[in-house]
Amino acid sequence: MIRLARFGARKQPYYRIVAIEKDRARNGRSIEVVGTYNPRTNPATVDLKHERIAYWRSVGAQFSPRVEKLVAAHPAPVPAAEPAAA
Repeated sequence: MIRLARFGARKQPYYRIVAIEKDRARNGRSIEVVGTYNPRTNPATVDLKHERIAYWRSVGAQFSPRVEKLVAAHPAPVPAAEPAAA
């Protein structure tokens, strides 16, 4: 499952977006960190490793509802098209 793990001080949340087994604790041992989310900045800062997220999705990982919204709001950058050779 790909979900949020809470870090940061009390009343100052900072989240890591992690690939983790579904039955593990929220901040339990994760398999891989695939991004970060900081809701305290204006606007909120989201940093995603799109290629790793795509890999985990390809092997069956599911998004939590919140992570699904974050990924939808921050799609992978589209590579620039190369100019045609003349």
